Amino acid sequence: MINKHVISEKIKKAIIDANIKINPEVEEIIERYEGPFSDIIKENYRVSKEEKLPLCQDTGIVEFFVFIGHEVKLEEPIEETLNRAVGEVYSEYPFRYSIVTDPLFERINTGTNTPAIVHIFQVKGKSLEIRFLVKGGGSENLTVLRMMTPTSDVEKVKEFVIEHIKEHGAKACPPLHVGIGIGGTADKALLLSKLALTKSFKERNKDPKYAGLEKELEKELNFLGIGFQGLGKGITVYSVHIEHFPTHIATLPVAVSVDCYLCRRGKVTFED
Repeated sequence: MINKHVISEKIKKAIIDANIKINPEVEEIIERYEGPFSDIIKENYRVSKEEKLPLCQDTGIVEFFVFIGHEVKLEEPIEETLNRAVGEVYSEYPFRYSIVTDPLFERINTGTNTPAIVHIFQVKGKSLEIRFLVKGGGSENLTVLRMMTPTSDVEKVKEFVIEHIKEHGAKACPPLHVGIGIGGTADKALLLSKLALTKSFKERNKDPKYAGLEKELEKELNFLGIGFQGLGKGITVYSVHIEHFPTHIATLPVAVSVDCYLCRRGKVTFED
């Protein structure tokens, strides 16, 4: 049995840190950047950490990826614990509420930044791993799905990804982390593209073919020259990650998700 308060407290701390402390992998790259507004970008995350203020005014929608061992017992549904944690964090800190009740008609703010998005994966064992993204609206709006023909080759997939980032990449506060989901069904490909964004920049796909494709896309996307904040200087993407899954013989779903230059993410683990 993993205590709900233990889960909540660890998650709250991780969400706070993601919103006010720069991602170490991002910091390492930004510290080397000397293009337009470089001093302002660096000052922003120093002030944010010192004053406990958000790195960005868009404090996002929180999206969780929960890997729960089949032997783990919980005191309540994990969604209840996670939503309570999010609500408390966004109420206690100066983080903007960005969630509306109805997506189409009234669009009234919930006033708690909940509900969060929660994806649950059942795995073996006694561990509980919770990954999350703090996802801003600008980067979320670049999410795209294409149902490609099953005869499409690697070059067609690359062309789709590159053209999408070339046309829209500057809108999402680059440099970007690019996640790609290939296979499954339409919804599975989209989920995989989001899951890819939880990876470290230095990770690579375990399949050497997909790892090679990640490297190729990273190189070609950086050739686009979009640069920091779309101003043409520095890198365009930090990294590219691909998650793939078996698919139907008549389909080839390909989804692309991106994260903005802050890449606000986190991971907490628990052992029963």
